Amino acid sequence: MLAELLWLALLAGVLILLTTAPGLRRSYPYIWWCLLGYPLTVIRVRLTWRRLTTNLGLAVAKRPGRALLGDLVVRGDPLKPVPPRLGVPKLRRGGLDVTVRLHPGQVPEHFQSAAEALTHAWRVHAVRLFTCERGFVTLSALAWDPLRAPVVPYQLKQRVLRAVVGLLEDGRAWVIDFRRAPHWLIVGATRSGKSTLIASLVKELAPQRVALFGIDLKGGMELSLFEDRLSALASTRGEAARLLAELVAETEARMQLCRSVGARSIWDLPTKLRKLPVVVIVDEVAELYLMATREDKAEVGEISTNLLRLSQLGAALGIHLVIAGQRVGSDLGPGVTALRAQLAGRICHRVSDAGTAEMALGDLSKDALDAAQRITLAEQGVAITADTDGHWLRARSIHVTPDQARRTARKYAGLAPTWPGLHVDEPAEGVYLR
Repeated sequence: MLAELLWLALLAGVLILLTTAPGLRRSYPYIWWCLLGYPLTVIRVRLTWRRLTTNLGLAVAKRPGRALLGDLVVRGDPLKPVPPRLGVPKLRRGGLDVTVRLHPGQVPEHFQSAAEALTHAWRVHAVRLFTCERGFVTLSALAWDPLRAPVVPYQLKQRVLRAVVGLLEDGRAWVIDFRRAPHWLIVGATRSGKSTLIASLVKELAPQRVALFGIDLKGGMELSLFEDRLSALASTRGEAARLLAELVAETEARMQLCRSVGARSIWDLPTKLRKLPVVVIVDEVAELYLMATREDKAEVGEISTNLLRLSQLGAALGIHLVIAGQRVGSDLGPGVTALRAQLAGRICHRVSDAGTAEMALGDLSKDALDAAQRITLAEQGVAITADTDGHWLRARSIHVTPDQARRTARKYAGLAPTWPGLHVDEPAEGVYLR
């Protein structure tokens, strides 16, 4: 009697789950995935693995497909091919990971070409491949497109100079880490999502003990949202020239400090002597390089030199650049090309001209360049991102409204260190930021 009641309760639970599954998937997709989507996908993975690997040529017979018959070598299809050993599918947020042991002679590229077939057979959004150990590959299945409505998972611990700004196409958090890639180049046409990404970045950096500076030659229209949190905001080219000169002086002062105590970077300094990290955000960088008169040429040359010096020296001294613009091409001059070489982090939204995409991604990967040029008008916020590891992925930033930006800046305005620059005619000499 008890056994029958247990079976009835189990059957009732399954019926309730199946009945509520569509609504649960729409309203609480992660709960639906854990309760129903993941178990069903695991069953599909197990049931289809042998047939899939056999049809795709990934299964290998223990004996060769040819034999000696008298004086003839007879070739044929091997019987009972053995599929690569499949590990236990591991549940993760919005997907699953399963490790596969390669047969001798197999390489990850064999499975890369089979990703589309695996996607259809397992009825998931996409299957990505990763390699972390010799002789093994990890197949990562995504239950749905994480870029459709990115929701960043809650971060238990926040590190300085590390900002979670959105989601990657493999479901992981999209992180801009200045300790890993000290300088970043962000390009994108109007309404491509570039400003939203910058807002998301500043929103994440605002609660941290970081000094933020802005250069916005569109009259400060974009970065003025964060003016309460910025230590200085330059809205004209003259102000930008003075601010960059002051930051170069700060860099030189930090170099002298590190040399005096035998440190190779500010991170090696004793805690009492360590200076605040600095992040300089430059919006519409092309405006810094435009010249109309002979006087402009001298000013542009000074700005170009100081930006290049900051990019070359700033990484070890805690001074980081975020260079953004709608159009960033080699036609702006050799200074831009030299600066681009120092910007290890690259982000390319939808762009209006191929030259800008080429400047951002052309020296990294042709495939990344092609993917960036395929971003459509409807994919606002979607970008191709790449950093020091040489890999690229599609990503999408979380949406930050202007009101959210202003509230965040006001909330953490007290963390903005005082900067005496932009109010004097000469650069401040070595103003240490504590």
